[in-house]
Amino acid sequence: MRNSSRDKKNTKSSSDKNNKPTTPNKSSQNKKKADPQNRLGQQELKAFFSANFGKSYTAKQLGKKIGLHGDKQRLMLEMALKKLSSEGVLSILQDGSYQYAGSSEFIEGRVDYVNARFAFIICDGRTDDIWVSTPNLHGAMDGDTVRVLEHKKINFKTNASEKSGKPEGEVVQIIERKRTQYVGRIEIAARFAFVIADHRKMFADIFVPMNAIAGAKDGEKVVVKIKDWPNATNKNPVGEVIEILGNAGEHEVEMHSIMAEFGLPMKFPEEVLKESEAVAEKISKEEITTRRDFRKITTFTIDPVDAKDFDDALSIQKLPNGNWEIGVHIADVTHYVKPGSNLEKEAFKRATSVYLVDRVVPMLPEKLSNNICSLRPNEDRLTFSAVFELDDKAKIHSEWYGRTIIHSHRRFAYEEVQEIIETQKGEYLEEIQKLNELAHIMRKDRFKKGAIGFETLEVRFKLDEKGKPLAVVPKIRKDAHKLIEDFMLLANRKVAEFITNMKKGKEKNTFVYRIHDHPNIDKLNSLSIFAKKFGHDIRLEEEAKVAKELNKLIEEVEGKPEQNVLQSLAIRCMAKAVYSTEPEIHFGLAYKHYTHFTSPIRRYPDMMSHRLLEHYLQGGASENKTYYQDKCKHASEMEKIAADAERASIKYKQVEFMKLMPFGKEFEGIISGVIEHGFFVEIIETKCEGMVRLSDLDDDYYVSDLENYRIIGKKNKRMYTLGDKVIVNVLKTDLERRTIDLSFIRRAT
Repeated sequence: MRNSSRDKKNTKSSSDKNNKPTTPNKSSQNKKKADPQNRLGQQELKAFFSANFGKSYTAKQLGKKIGLHGDKQRLMLEMALKKLSSEGVLSILQDGSYQYAGSSEFIEGRVDYVNARFAFIICDGRTDDIWVSTPNLHGAMDGDTVRVLEHKKINFKTNASEKSGKPEGEVVQIIERKRTQYVGRIEIAARFAFVIADHRKMFADIFVPMNAIAGAKDGEKVVVKIKDWPNATNKNPVGEVIEILGNAGEHEVEMHSIMAEFGLPMKFPEEVLKESEAVAEKISKEEITTRRDFRKITTFTIDPVDAKDFDDALSIQKLPNGNWEIGVHIADVTHYVKPGSNLEKEAFKRATSVYLVDRVVPMLPEKLSNNICSLRPNEDRLTFSAVFELDDKAKIHSEWYGRTIIHSHRRFAYEEVQEIIETQKGEYLEEIQKLNELAHIMRKDRFKKGAIGFETLEVRFKLDEKGKPLAVVPKIRKDAHKLIEDFMLLANRKVAEFITNMKKGKEKNTFVYRIHDHPNIDKLNSLSIFAKKFGHDIRLEEEAKVAKELNKLIEEVEGKPEQNVLQSLAIRCMAKAVYSTEPEIHFGLAYKHYTHFTSPIRRYPDMMSHRLLEHYLQGGASENKTYYQDKCKHASEMEKIAADAERASIKYKQVEFMKLMPFGKEFEGIISGVIEHGFFVEIIETKCEGMVRLSDLDDDYYVSDLENYRIIGKKNKRMYTLGDKVIVNVLKTDLERRTIDLSFIRRAT
């Protein structure tokens, strides 16, 4: 149930003042803010004393500090202080003053608002998250940075406090709001309006006064800015409409809604576009003389058939000694995007290109991304290259890094290269055969050293001219895709190693690394136990053998019904890859050092790698580590936002596609997840996921056994487990929430 003070069914028709929300109008809110009594809340006092840890104050001193006047206000303050001391939050000293009784360090973390009842506070440096009930969030929203007081433990099974359970806490201060704007559908009543946010983790509807709806019409998608947050008086945030997107359900409106929801820009600022237009396209003779010239060496690109920006190209030539010179040539974006420029600032702000189902939100303006920097065929292009001499066994004999100029002789699509590989016919056959052969050797060696071989299934949509989904098409990765990937991995790894080995000893040159930590051991143990139920015996106790055992599992489940389920669980055990200035491992690739160097048109960290590499090649001193670490953190955060936005656009189209299915059509699916009140099913035919609610199962009363990923009937003891094949049909689709409700028909035979 959403945290709204109105009855949605009666919103439009009822004029009963009892249906009016408890949210006060702006004038009364401003009045309350100016009232000192509003500063006497226990929450505010906790925050004050925690921020002044070690200091003590009498009620009189505190009253003067916060500007109280009159006996009534002082009495209220004394009552609040005594209550906090009775709860053990404050200590009363011998002189009658009050002091904070807790630890000297309050815990800071980020809110993960799981559902309307509770959230977790995720804290850096802690393996256990802190559980906080919604009332104890005190108005904090998903993603906010907060200060939290940990005060007891909770057992999730019994919902009772105990020492051995999960840590529980209470938010005492909201340090920073993650977002102040939300996208949603507006519902307008006679005297007020509400915006129902699209954001899944916004569980309260946003109250909008009638003088702040900006002309929006009932049912339209809007962007609303929060003016006042929930507090002890107001259960709902208060906002104002700042943009009207259009009618809910229209393709363009929904895509813009997703962009606005995740804070993605609709267009480039004028000053950025002016700067990009001023960039000279012609390459000067003077510039060419400073670079290694590869224009006469066979060079080509291999990309998706609909790609417009080409970051990378491969060159290949046989050397007199029988070895092969392979050049990995990357668009020299930093030659055109200068530090301190508007182009640079905007690229850093965006940090990455975002790929929605029907469009790209680029990091760089089109003139750069699709033209000047793009390695288009039959045109000279400036590049930054990693060049390797390899023998027929893919052993590296030499490596070289520097700025170059190339001329791509052919633009290949993946499908064209795959056909050449399979038919042994076509342009540049010898070169493609050799590249594929070397890629296979490097891939085999990578897995031998412990790389994890996950192959996650991705989908794309065939859309008509109005954006309506006509088909869901799985993306199939073949040798052509892997060939390019293997040479990009080679360049990224060797650049990272080159920088790391420049200096001997502990002090290394500051650089941007792509790091990936070891998986969570508790999750691995759960995976091992669950895999045994399918007959797979994997031993994940020894850290050194984790990769080998996971690859063994991946190999065993290939083509079997439980493949998607077990692989999905295995992926959930993995840590999140992030950017960092620390030269740590990349567990998933089994690399000691790794960076992102090969996609500067669409990733800002690659631009940083280019700048730093060039700086060190010129003999420069190590750059400021803190400066680059801050940039790495921002890039990691923006990468997550991009991934969430991409998933949201895919999910929307999946729901829209399933909405078009004939009523009552039955689908075969696999149980892909189990939660407290239902289980998820991935439909095999469309790769869309929906949920079967336990309350809709009428043959028995079912309960969830989350530990064993299954549901069990109370009377018939019938069980449905993760990985089971079932038959379902579509019960309901909700485009706004991007959800599919499924009706369970029977177990598949």
